[in-house]
Amino acid sequence: MNRIEILSTLEKKPPAVLIVGAGINGAGTFRDLALNGVDVVLVDRGDFCSGASAASSHMAHGGIRYLENGEFRLVREAVRERNRMLQNAPHLVKPLATTIPIFKVFSGLLNAPLKFLGWLDKPSERGALVIKLGLLLYDAYTGGQKTVPRHSFFGRKEALGRFPQLNPAIRYAARYYDGSIFSPERYTVELILDAEGEGSHARALNYVSLVGRDAGKVVLKDEISGQSYKICPQLIVNAAGPWIDHANRGLALTTEYIGGTKGSHLVIDNPDLRQAIGKTEFFFENQDGRIVLIFPLADKVMIGTTDLPISDPDSALCTEDEVDYFIEMVARVFPDIPVTRAQIVFRFSGVRPLAKTQAKNAGQITRDHHIMQDLLGAIPVYSLVGGKWTSYRAFAEQVTDRVLADLGRARKAETACLPIGGGRGYATARQTVSPRDEGLFARYGTRSVEINTYIAAGEDAPLEHMPDLTRGEIAFLVEAEKVVHLDDLLLRRTMLAFLGHLTRPLVDEVAGICAAILRWDESQRAAEVTRVLDLLAARHAVRL
Repeated sequence: MNRIEILSTLEKKPPAVLIVGAGINGAGTFRDLALNGVDVVLVDRGDFCSGASAASSHMAHGGIRYLENGEFRLVREAVRERNRMLQNAPHLVKPLATTIPIFKVFSGLLNAPLKFLGWLDKPSERGALVIKLGLLLYDAYTGGQKTVPRHSFFGRKEALGRFPQLNPAIRYAARYYDGSIFSPERYTVELILDAEGEGSHARALNYVSLVGRDAGKVVLKDEISGQSYKICPQLIVNAAGPWIDHANRGLALTTEYIGGTKGSHLVIDNPDLRQAIGKTEFFFENQDGRIVLIFPLADKVMIGTTDLPISDPDSALCTEDEVDYFIEMVARVFPDIPVTRAQIVFRFSGVRPLAKTQAKNAGQITRDHHIMQDLLGAIPVYSLVGGKWTSYRAFAEQVTDRVLADLGRARKAETACLPIGGGRGYATARQTVSPRDEGLFARYGTRSVEINTYIAAGEDAPLEHMPDLTRGEIAFLVEAEKVVHLDDLLLRRTMLAFLGHLTRPLVDEVAGICAAILRWDESQRAAEVTRVLDLLAARHAVRL
């Protein structure tokens, strides 16, 4: 069903379950419930994966640093889920070699016991011995699954031989493997499309907000038309991330579940740094004790992340102080490679939906997930608090089991080994993909077959201002992936903005394609271009 058809059925056919928030936790729960035949509607006040989930570090990882907090169950779960992401979405999640530059040997041995006793405000720098013990345990959690290689340790001479521009003050370097998520936004959208593919009982709407309650019903507002809809679901799942408490207030529920922290990142165009890191992420401890990263992403480098308390998630922006922090951080590891503001092509910031806590510093706040239950009259409201991107499937499974129990239904489908979107049949298709289709296959996996069929049915040509993409590919995304605004396409269905590829002529060219398909008149097309330019400048410091 298209957007208009879904909206027209909301009041006539209210869902058993309403999910508020289409980030990764909401999308994962939506898919699991859809697979199990539950009548479910997913709504988000913005686009899918446009909030906290879009501000991730692009890592599918077990969270090795949480071992120091004693969160062994969390790390074990996350390593298992990392492996499943690599297996189920191989077109979007790839094994990632990760290098830790190590400057000390015995430092950090007391971090864990001091944290346990509550005496640690700032951890000591982790030395070689602590890191070695952590990696041994990390490998053990992978078990017999051969998704990624085991870790290795290098002395100073070998490390500098492998990475000549590393800081010569290092004592050792360690290498282990996690996963990289090329586009978290695409991953989330494919989950949603998979769910809707299960049948008309699963419906997803972007730009629909929860605005209140009225006589026991939930009031939703279509942000495009302004029309309101009153529905009465049997159960509500609040997956609004950092906005969980805000969404609950809209239901007249007073909660204080979230105490999130802000994480910012830069994407930079620095060929020297990109060459220096190769295919390897550098993941290390900065001098303030914060774990930071230098991440290879296509031909760019992503640098992150901060971990700063914040009260208003809508105010999260990457500040100039954070930019200074990132530039200084790179200099600690690669002192001979200058990074400048002029090299920044994109910056972004988001808020982790962590549980409210009295932890002494942000790094000690648990990334574990749990469900909080409230009642809206007789309607249960489940708030999904905390969690890591990597553990979304396990969290969604836990939520779905609770929902199914409340509805008196038995689970009939599992998601642990279920391919996602273009990951279906990926290994076999990869052996036969033609050189002509390699670009599409790299971006969409086996969904490239569907895209090629769509393109073949009409006329196609490369984009004038981005010849690596074609008009047919862009048109397919607009028609098949619920694009409402121009920024949905430029920031989330593609990586054009993220990788610094946007120019004003390209924005205008893509806007013209959207206008033809979505039937925008000239004034609306111009308004969409202005919206994108304003958003890029205000949120990402990109001025075209």
